[in-house]
Parts: sequence; C-alpha cells; structure tokens
Amino acid sequence: MNLTIENIILIGSLLLLVSIFAGKTSFKFGVPTLLLFLAIGMLAGSDGIGGIVFSNAKYAQFIGVIALNFILFSGGLDTNWNAVRPVLKQGIALSTLGVLLTASCVGVFVWQITDFTLYESLLLGSIVSSTDAAAVFSILRSKSLALKHNIRPTLEFESGSNDPMAYVLTLSFLTLVVSPDKSIWSVIPFFIQQMVIGGLMGIVFGKFSKIIINKIQLDFEGLYPVLVIALMFLTFSATDFLSGNGFLAIYVCAVFLGNQDLMHKKSILKMFDGLAWLMQIVLFLTLGLLVFPSQLPPIFGIGILISLFLILLARPLSVFISLSLFNIRQKSKFYISWVGLRGAVPIVFATYPLLAGIEKADMIFNIVFFISVTSVLIQGTSLSKFAKWLHVDMPEKVKPLSPTEKFLTERPKGAIKEILISSSYLVSGKKIVELKLPENTVISMIQRDNKYFIPGGATTIQPEDTLFVLADTQESLEIASRFFTL
Repeated sequence: MNLTIENIILIGSLLLLVSIFAGKTSFKFGVPTLLLFLAIGMLAGSDGIGGIVFSNAKYAQFIGVIALNFILFSGGLDTNWNAVRPVLKQGIALSTLGVLLTASCVGVFVWQITDFTLYESLLLGSIVSSTDAAAVFSILRSKSLALKHNIRPTLEFESGSNDPMAYVLTLSFLTLVVSPDKSIWSVIPFFIQQMVIGGLMGIVFGKFSKIIINKIQLDFEGLYPVLVIALMFLTFSATDFLSGNGFLAIYVCAVFLGNQDLMHKKSILKMFDGLAWLMQIVLFLTLGLLVFPSQLPPIFGIGILISLFLILLARPLSVFISLSLFNIRQKSKFYISWVGLRGAVPIVFATYPLLAGIEKADMIFNIVFFISVTSVLIQGTSLSKFAKWLHVDMPEKVKPLSPTEKFLTERPKGAIKEILISSSYLVSGKKIVELKLPENTVISMIQRDNKYFIPGGATTIQPEDTLFVLADTQESLEIASRFFTL
C-alpha cells in the first residue's frame, strides 16, 4: 500500500489505536510496550500484512529528531535536581566516558570479526553506544520500579544525557568514513565545540525560557504548553545553528525549567508527558515501517554476536571503568550495567549513514535494528528480576512517597495557619510564582468570596484573601507568617 494524502490520517490513527490497546496489556505478558510499537510498525510495513511502502530514511530521520526533542525535553522536565545532584558526577561519567568506552569496545570487536574498516566499525559502535531515554524512562516508570542506593536517578540522568555524546561520536566517525584521509584527531575540535556550545546554550535558554514563561501574560492556560514547545524547538534549532549539540541543549534547558517555579507548571508537565508518549509511539511505528524484516535473517549471526558482546562485556566494562573512582556498591554497578537498554535512538542515528550513502549503510542499519530489538527484549523484560536477584529493589512498603505524602506524613510537627491578606501587605497583588516562599512552606488553599480553591503558580493574591499556609514546623510557620504580613 502506498501512503497518500487521502489515507495517511486513517492509517496513522488506526496504528495509534492498535499500539495503545496493545500497550495496555503488554506488561501482563512481560513484553515492553515500546517493543510492541516496533512490532506493529513492522507488521504494517511492506514486508508485513499491512503492505505499507515506506523506505524514505530522510523522512524517518526528521520524525526521529522531532520525537527525540519531545522525549528528551519531557525527561528533563521530570528530572528532580535534588535527586540527581548526589549522583551528578557518576551520571556525567557514564554519559561521557561510558559512551566513549562502549563505542570503542564495540567498534574494535566489530573490526575483528567483520570485513568493516576500523572507521566503519567505530561508526557502528558509536551508533549503539548510548542507552535509550525512551526505553529507560518508559520501562522504569511503567513498572514503578523502586531501587536502592540512588540507582534510579543515576540511570534516568544517564539515559537522558548520553544521547548527545553518541550523536557527536556518530557524526565524527561518519565524517571519517566519508573522508578516510582525515585523521581521527581532526574531529576533536568538532566534538569539543558541540558539547561546550550545547551545554552553554542549554543554560542560557533555560534562564531565558523561565523569564518568558513567567512574565508573558497569556489569556488561556492551554497556550503555556504551546509556548514551551516553541521555546524547546528554538533552543534546539538555535544551538544547532551555532554548531552546538541541540540534543544536549534541550535536555539541560528542560532540567533547569523542571526545577523552577513556572506559570501553569502542572499543565506544562501533563502536556509534555502525553506528547512524549505520543512521540515514542510514532517514533517506534515509523522505524518499524522503515525496516525490512526479510533483510534481517542474513545478519542474524553477526547481529547476535555483537548484541551479546555489547550486553555482557562492553556495557559492564564501560560502567565499571567509568564508576571506578566513585564509592558505589558492586551490585549497583552490575545492575546499572544491565539497564543499558538500546531502543529507538540508535535506529534514528543509523539513518545518518543511509543518507550519507556510504557503502555498508544498509548492513549497519539492519545490525543496529537487530541490536536494539534484542536489547529491549532481553534486558527490558528482566529488569525487575535482576533487581530482586541483586537485592537492589525496594520492598513495596518502603518505596519512596510522593512529595505531598512526604510533607504530610513525615512531619508530625507540621502546622497550618490561616492568614488574612490586607491591601497594605507586600504580597498583595503578586503571583504565587513571584513570592519566593520560605523553604518547606506552601499555600495549600485560598478562601476568596466565601469560596475555596487550590492555587497554582499563576494565582494572584488579592486583598481580603484568606491563605491556608502549611509549614513543616511551628517555627517555620511563624517565620512564614511574618513573610506574608510584611
């Protein structure tokens, strides 16, 4: 079946519906949801029962880049800086040195067992060198897997931040494959430029976006998520225009924004959570359509060898070396090694050799696809079992509480007070997001005109409002009272 304007919406909507319904029941059978999305795309493709002809790598890459923007940005918004800060150095080590070591180990192994040149082998290693944010976020969060020793924030930070490194390595070795006369040292300035500009632009656009979101006066709450989408794409494209790493920039920007007080922040988070899921489905369906299953059997043997080497040797070796300077338990290192999931990101990166037209591009794409499928299938289905086997999982009764539950249940001396706002008070006429409330103090409810409501960051405090202020201790509440009545 050829895609046309007339049937693309019908086909797309049907594929989305099938994917959502299939995903709803997938974990009952221990199958990762994202793998089902991929399988549905393959079944709908030219080699499947759907017969949809889709072989345009350029369109697939465009869809992949757009989808990765949403997935990385959503993951950054959900990143709790307080949870990440204790493991920041470990996460950075994994997302930089760990990726480089993985790419090198896989590259040398491929060079030894195939007829690939060294640069072609290192290109393949670079493409599969990063863990996949979509796969890690999806599987960890859908399983609600609680882990000891800060393992979970380490894994989520690594998966969200290591794609930029793999992207730069992929482009670097692709350049060397296309121009083999160049020295490997010639790509180092490009690498440094990409990472430095990407990181700096992420910080700059994070601060700029916060100002825009909180200062602009939009008439409808639903426009704020749209505003953030525009800022996200602006961050990516402006960074790329300046020859920086756009993926790194949007992740850094999102981590910054996710830990700030923003107007209508709940609406923004909910919207991006839904969009991230939509993008994951679209991305895996598209990549499933792009692959030709009939081309996979010839590379089965070499694919399984590379995949097992990556899972059992290259990933553990890179993790243990990267974390060797940190005081981390051996069991934690083993579990971090096992959660080296490869998903859609390597397949998206594998479209770059296709577009560059290098000789072994098709073979590289099929091997990468095979590695991603086997990784999700083998590792993704066994995360809970490995956590229990290594004793790094938390029993249900001691799983972490939500921030609200912590505030209400872990502070037996917590106190609440009603404060009537006068027109002479400094807080009168200000939005809650502008107040800079004392630590561990929240406005839980407001009474206005004999009606009660739960405020948001955009709520303006008005004269004659009665604020219900909640604090962790009576002493904190007294300090907060003086703050509101200045």
